[in-house]
Amino acid sequence: QVQLVESGGGLLQAGGSLRLSCAASGSTWSINTMGWYRQAPGKERELVATITSGGSTLYADSMKGRCTISRGGAKKTVYLEMNSVELEDTGVYYCYSRAALYYGPQDYWGQGTQVTVSS
Repeated sequence: QVQLVESGGGLLQAGGSLRLSCAASGSTWSINTMGWYRQAPGKERELVATITSGGSTLYADSMKGRCTISRGGAKKTVYLEMNSVELEDTGVYYCYSRAALYYGPQDYWGQGTQVTVSS
């Protein structure tokens, strides 16, 4: 089992910056990918960015140039930095991890952290 705990977020002004952190615990040795998804009100959950244990990154097209994802803390922590936040960035941001287990991949999710962008 992997547990994920997010921190950061809150109320931001448009044009400001966002920094989120997510710390993994439990069977962290099995994690190969960590990342962030978000869910805006009335919309489906969508990819923000992911990063593998080898450092390969994947960004949603809408995030390219505005976001940076990174890992630290012996790769047990994942960070998301976003610049020039917009009203459309409002939503719940979920930390994600994929573990490679003997029976196949297993996805884990954090409880989410609310991000609200105001004008």
